[in-house]
Amino acid sequence: MARPRPAAIHDDPGLQPERTDLAWRRTSLTLVTAACIFLRWVPHYGWFAGTLVTASLMVALGIALTQRRRYHHHASGIGGAVMTANVRATAAIAGSVVVLAALGIYTVLYLPLQH
Repeated sequence: MARPRPAAIHDDPGLQPERTDLAWRRTSLTLVTAACIFLRWVPHYGWFAGTLVTASLMVALGIALTQRRRYHHHASGIGGAVMTANVRATAAIAGSVVVLAALGIYTVLYLPLQH
């Protein structure tokens, strides 16, 4: 017996919440990729590169853990015609990426290589 399809949360023909969800997932995947790159630095830069790995994975995990709530907020906002931008989450991710990039640049330019 086939399961009945759940009722749609929104009626957006452009599927905006789904596109936003995919963008957050790509951001999370990109942070995991950055963590893998930082992981390759551990033999050369030691514990400091390990903190970059941990920080990247923590931000990616934070995105993954809050994604369902963000999706339902956006989908119900479209359904109720009351949509607000999630400025706090976007600013937090942007700030995290800037800090990780700055620390990566600092690592490469200023930390001595370990042999």
